[in-house]
Amino acid sequence: MKAASECYQCLCRLVRQAAGLATNDDELKSKAIGEGLRIVDENFSADVVTIAIATKIHQAVKEITANPDPYRTVKDEEIRISRELISEVSPAYTQDFKGYLALSTLGNVIDFFRDFDTIRGDMKNQVEFILDDRARFEMMLSKSTNVLFLADNAGEVFFDLPVVKWMTRFTPVTYVVKGSPVQDDTTREDLRIAGLERELDRVITTGCATPGVLLHLASDEFKREFAAADLILAKGMGYYEALSEFPGDGRILYSLMAKCQPVADSLGVPLKSYVAMLR
Repeated sequence: MKAASECYQCLCRLVRQAAGLATNDDELKSKAIGEGLRIVDENFSADVVTIAIATKIHQAVKEITANPDPYRTVKDEEIRISRELISEVSPAYTQDFKGYLALSTLGNVIDFFRDFDTIRGDMKNQVEFILDDRARFEMMLSKSTNVLFLADNAGEVFFDLPVVKWMTRFTPVTYVVKGSPVQDDTTREDLRIAGLERELDRVITTGCATPGVLLHLASDEFKREFAAADLILAKGMGYYEALSEFPGDGRILYSLMAKCQPVADSLGVPLKSYVAMLR
């Protein structure tokens, strides 16, 4: 998915947010913001994927501020709130693939651009998919021997576990996290902090620090696993923005909430719609 005109201001907002989280030193913050805005201006066009620009922004902010994980406090709060909320909301969902995937997708409400009171409110609403390919994906699971689950934000792991464990009854599932910190995306360290690392049978990383994944930056291990997987469950807008640039081969289920208008327009759904789309 290529950038829309609205993405420019969103990227500028990301620059200021990342710099503000990375340091309290006004001089370093100003330098990081200046460099980040320069990156946006020099790279933004309708021919690029926004996560490629976001990746460069985060690299610059981390280098200038000497902070390798600017979103650490955000992730800690996401983990805390998710640990509380999962027990509150899970009884509303059926204990089968359809219910567990809806619960997992509910976790995608978590977003570092949104305040936690709003997140709590949205999580009280039942997930209804505007695009719903859950039944098709479930049928394909019975014939698969290797599933990749591409994880999104740190707090979402609590919401992902039920569907991951359900799928593991039928086929091996590999949970994929980020190679190193970027935004509030899940890393191995976040799994450890959440106390969930032993709850997952197999975990690998993308080998890179990008929102979603940029395949040319990913590790050889991830690229091999990605190519070999029978099915892929991709959580969140970042993976949709990145992987929708490639021809669909019918094995990727995108599971997300369309939290911005360009993504909603690309999917052909209203803003804040839930999607489980096989492509």
